[in-house]
Amino acid sequence: MVNICERFPTALKLRVSLFAFLLPLVVSLGDARLHGTRSVGPSTEETVETYNKYYNYVELTTRLQSLAQKYPHIANLSSIAQSVEGRELWVMRITVEPNKDTAGKPKFKYVGNMHGDETVSRQVLVYLVEYLLTKYGEEPRITELVNSTDIYIMPSMNPDGFEKSIEGDCAGEARGRNNAKNKDLNRSFPDQYDGTTADSDSVPEVTAVIRWILENKFVLSGNLHGGTVVASYPFDDSASHQRQGYYSLSEDDALFRNLALAYSQKHPVMKTGEPSCPDTPDEVFQDGITNGAQWYDVPGGMQDYNYLYGNCLEITMELSCCKYPPAAELHREWDLNRESLLAYMEKVHIGVRGFVNDAISGAALSNVSIVVTGIRHNLTTAKHGDYYRLLLPGMYNITAVAPGYLPKTFNSVQVVEGKATELNFTVLPVGADIVSLTTTSVPSTNDPNFSTTNSSNSTRTMGDPPVPPPVHQPIRPQEFRHHNYADMELFLRKYSSEFPSIAHLYSIGPSVEHRELYVMVISDNPKVHEHGEPEFKYVANMHGNEVVGRELLLNLIEYLCRNYGSDPEVTQLVNNTRIHIMPSMNPDGYEVATEGDVKGYRGRNNSKDFDLNRNFPDQFFPTAEPRQPETVAVMNWLRSIPFVLSANLHGGSLVVNYPFDDGKDGLSHYSKSPDDEVFKQVSRAYSQENPLMHKGHPCEDLYPEEYFEDGITNGAQWYTVPGGMQDWNYINTNCFEVTIELGCVKYPLAKELPKYWDQNWRALLQFIHQVHTGVKGIVSDIEDHTGIPNATISVEGIDHSITTAHTGDYWRLLVPGTYTVTASAHGYKPVTIYATVSKDRAEIVDFRLTRLNSNSPGQPNVPFPSERELQSLIKELSIGQGLEQLVRSTATDNSFRYRRPKELSGFLRGLTLNFPQITFLHSLGQSVEFRTIWALEISNKPAEAEPSEPKIRFVAGIHGNAPVGTELLLEFAAFLCINYGKNPAITKLINETRIFIVPSVNPDGREQAVEKQCTSTRGLTNTNGRDLDKDFFGNASQRVAEPQPETRAMMNFILDKGFTLSVALDGGSLVVTYPYDKPVQTVENEETVKYLASVYANNHPKMHLGDTGCSSNGQISNIPDGVMRAAERQSHLGSMKDFSMDFGHCPEITVYTGCCLFPAVDQLSTLWAENKKALLSMLVEAHKGVRGVVRDKSGKPIAGATIVLNRGVRVFTSEGGYFYALLAPGNHNIEAIADGYQQQRQKVVVSSYEAARSIIIEFDMDNSIFGLPRQFVVASAAASMTALVVTACIIWCVCAAKSNRQKDGFHRLRQHRDDYDDEIRLTSMGSKKSLLAHEFQDESESEEETLYANKI
Repeated sequence: MVNICERFPTALKLRVSLFAFLLPLVVSLGDARLHGTRSVGPSTEETVETYNKYYNYVELTTRLQSLAQKYPHIANLSSIAQSVEGRELWVMRITVEPNKDTAGKPKFKYVGNMHGDETVSRQVLVYLVEYLLTKYGEEPRITELVNSTDIYIMPSMNPDGFEKSIEGDCAGEARGRNNAKNKDLNRSFPDQYDGTTADSDSVPEVTAVIRWILENKFVLSGNLHGGTVVASYPFDDSASHQRQGYYSLSEDDALFRNLALAYSQKHPVMKTGEPSCPDTPDEVFQDGITNGAQWYDVPGGMQDYNYLYGNCLEITMELSCCKYPPAAELHREWDLNRESLLAYMEKVHIGVRGFVNDAISGAALSNVSIVVTGIRHNLTTAKHGDYYRLLLPGMYNITAVAPGYLPKTFNSVQVVEGKATELNFTVLPVGADIVSLTTTSVPSTNDPNFSTTNSSNSTRTMGDPPVPPPVHQPIRPQEFRHHNYADMELFLRKYSSEFPSIAHLYSIGPSVEHRELYVMVISDNPKVHEHGEPEFKYVANMHGNEVVGRELLLNLIEYLCRNYGSDPEVTQLVNNTRIHIMPSMNPDGYEVATEGDVKGYRGRNNSKDFDLNRNFPDQFFPTAEPRQPETVAVMNWLRSIPFVLSANLHGGSLVVNYPFDDGKDGLSHYSKSPDDEVFKQVSRAYSQENPLMHKGHPCEDLYPEEYFEDGITNGAQWYTVPGGMQDWNYINTNCFEVTIELGCVKYPLAKELPKYWDQNWRALLQFIHQVHTGVKGIVSDIEDHTGIPNATISVEGIDHSITTAHTGDYWRLLVPGTYTVTASAHGYKPVTIYATVSKDRAEIVDFRLTRLNSNSPGQPNVPFPSERELQSLIKELSIGQGLEQLVRSTATDNSFRYRRPKELSGFLRGLTLNFPQITFLHSLGQSVEFRTIWALEISNKPAEAEPSEPKIRFVAGIHGNAPVGTELLLEFAAFLCINYGKNPAITKLINETRIFIVPSVNPDGREQAVEKQCTSTRGLTNTNGRDLDKDFFGNASQRVAEPQPETRAMMNFILDKGFTLSVALDGGSLVVTYPYDKPVQTVENEETVKYLASVYANNHPKMHLGDTGCSSNGQISNIPDGVMRAAERQSHLGSMKDFSMDFGHCPEITVYTGCCLFPAVDQLSTLWAENKKALLSMLVEAHKGVRGVVRDKSGKPIAGATIVLNRGVRVFTSEGGYFYALLAPGNHNIEAIADGYQQQRQKVVVSSYEAARSIIIEFDMDNSIFGLPRQFVVASAAASMTALVVTACIIWCVCAAKSNRQKDGFHRLRQHRDDYDDEIRLTSMGSKKSLLAHEFQDESESEEETLYANKI
């Protein structure tokens, strides 16, 4: 062919040549300006690498740009961001077609110069870039590597630090290590243990790399450093942050070791394991590798972040002893590392690789989890559906798991040495033909190109064009009519029976007129909460005459059931959501409403004429109206299930109404909730799918002036609704609820119903989809990997937190954006993570929390019997449905009746005769009328001292006119005995607890009480007319009379046994009270006793709602959470509760089981069902708090030591030095005091769902006297004694001298006594005494003188 240029004039040729020459230069200059760099014109000839100089930032930029321009077919230079000082973070991408994002090539990266003064890596990576580019097409090994790998090389992550560093600085003393804001970049990544976060202002380099990691599904990475010669692999730190020597094991530990060896064994120095660095000459690394944390602890490191939050496995290579060696060393360093760099890169091709595609459409599926059995670390597919799972040679079972698809598992996949085994997944949407789909066994193969498809019947290969999905039309509901209660009930029963695998019908309780409040739950596992699956609900017909929602929800039930398995959208929703549908919250009101009602009120309220949407507790104004049964049932329902999103369907307009429904001032104006943006988003999701609603003009004929932009409105801005259900949902639970007005006519004619379905069915489905937005995940314990219930999930800038469900899973609705999300829990260090939320799916953000007292000194486990099994049981019963399942699994036949004292004694004796191995009957004393007061002990070793076990006391019948507690405790005792040896949980609890049951403290009063007397005081007192609960006085000064015999028996019992917890049962209200009954008494451990009371109330189906329903008794009607301080209910002195606290050192709560003191016998079975779970919860609580043993250094236990809790409450060690104390969840201080020993202090963390952590307190001998060192006091005492002796001697000598004079005087007195006899007779006694006193008086008043004077 003729060259076309030959036809051009010469001048034109020159212009073209000049243009061709200048074009790259112009591009380079433009690129340099774009990135804020100084332009350096590249030569048309390649600069020859000399390996003897360091490139500063400008030189590095020029060199990389030159290489990128010379090799554009395999090289592309870009910047991921700028440093603090505005320098670009350059990344060279090397692969075929480097400007395209093509599938099938694993992504690999090297990062250097993270610490600015560790410079060898910076140069070595530049050399590597040049080597790969220049050797491509020449050396087969390099050509293959570039063709098959997507390589990214960042020579300098910290260009600012490099510029401050000084050549020849081996120790890093020039302060170039950190970035320009003096932050260590390798301590600034989010840490799995401490929750450190990357601050974009102070470490923009880190935030840029995090974004880079998350946007690219890197497979393998190397982080190049300096300061020694070794390859370090994860984890870099541990929960305890032990400085050195702690091997922090990752799930892929063996693989990481293999990867590290791949580098070290090709490095002539590193492989020796003896870098011989001048500052650490004795440091040795076996095989040249080390676990990061075992070497030294590095929190916030980059390699751990790659592994935990990216798809990427990364190790850290330390390349040289000297951090910034002279440039003359660079050629040697390149030669030492070249082969290692290449060998490590080739490791990206080991393991298993492949694609995941939709089996029907052939579409690539991104974010599919690839799960390898036995390795608890998953990765996900990239946007083209490709994945690369590095694995060592061996046999594996590998599963692909995608939402909305059936999981696919290949068993016995053989991974061989060398190139990856190819394993392609084609997964079927749920509901598609599943005849040939379950689990496949893959024969072992050495063929690296081995692949497979999902179905053995499929003949299509990956190379065939995708098969278009068949056009699917969902099945439309057929039953459009108004359903009365009976009709609705039959409809629900029909679909529950016809679709049992996805539909389950249950009732949350009865209405006033005893119609069931039915709920149909639809899910692939409808009867239980599935870990990780959100709970959603629709509620309709709250106002009985607003009926469109009721019928739409019945239609929705039919639609979901009929289309499951055939319609992809329905199948995905049902498989991934637990959908609860309550067609009618007010079935009584519906029955009186009339068809054709446009805007009336007949049937709006319940049968007691209360508006249910004004009957919930309000955040701004107290609700005076009594809580209705329908309201109570819904509140109870909402607290039992972790709902995430909800809609309340109404009628009378056409709009979605979102919180808040009222404000502090009660006026109508916009009342903004903290999640206002979220509420607007979910509201629009519904309104935009309704062809009329989103227009904003709902009822032009009825309300022509009404307009709602986008078909949504803030509730209070429309009109205020105090006591509304949607606000209560948001404030008191995790659930976001809106109210949807479905049409202008409240009770339309039946013929209009199909129209309402057509307008709303898409919106109903779209609203359910909203539950899958925001963030979701699991909060777990980093040590045992179990979920943490009731952990708090908070989002920076939004003043509304949610909590995790019982198994640690959570869902937090958010609008698209980037958020700082923090997980915190009692006893754990909070963790904060950045999360970017997209529009159409929930971002998975898992948290792993570290205990505050993890590996803390002084807290080793005490070897109590079967402690590990007990801890597991307590946790199992404290979270999820554990306690509820125990209740259901231990049903016993019972026939309740009221037993008089004689029958009671016979019943207790019967238990000891039938269950002698676990029961013992104690006689505490007798009543006034000589009836025995019994205490039944239930334990695996009754009547034997077991000081290591907690002791719990259940007491009833202190008031004889309230015998419900007596019968409940008798049934409780029978329940425990019958299930011992049959139910493992009950057996374990009895084996590890000493349970004492005192069913009747006042048997005389019980003998006088009369059944069905709800308010009578007959039998309240004992035979002497004394209220026993006002007779417990520990101090004699407070007592006006001797204690009653019943009181004395209980006081001795309380003081003798050393109880851990006491639960007293009484009647006349529905509440739990905690100490004190005394008026104006400060409660030192109020947090603990209130917590114990709340545990009982929360496990009672009604009590925790706070509505006693006892207004006829004059009781307070609304009590927050069903718990109150006893003195607030009825203050008095001398209560058993107060005595137990002050003198028994045991917390006691009083449970009032019901409004009626002595209800009819047929109510006992209901009362037992209500209290059974709560009574069991007390057995569980008795094992929480803190327990331990106190001993001296020799191991001798110290009994009688004082344990001071939070500088207030005291408990005492028992025989064997054991102690047990209940504490509320949280952090607590413990002081141990014993005579002759030094005081000891410890901090403990108490969890709401874990058994007491055992601690050992060891005493040292007290070497102080009066707070001063013993040696000083002894020396001072010796000196003082010496001085005292000397002083005494001096005083003795002086006194002796005086004594001689005194004796001489008295001698003369006796000698002349006869001469004075006559004179004495003649003179007065007084005169003579005076004479004698003056003549012979000694200055001291001796006993002898006094005697003589008296004698005279």
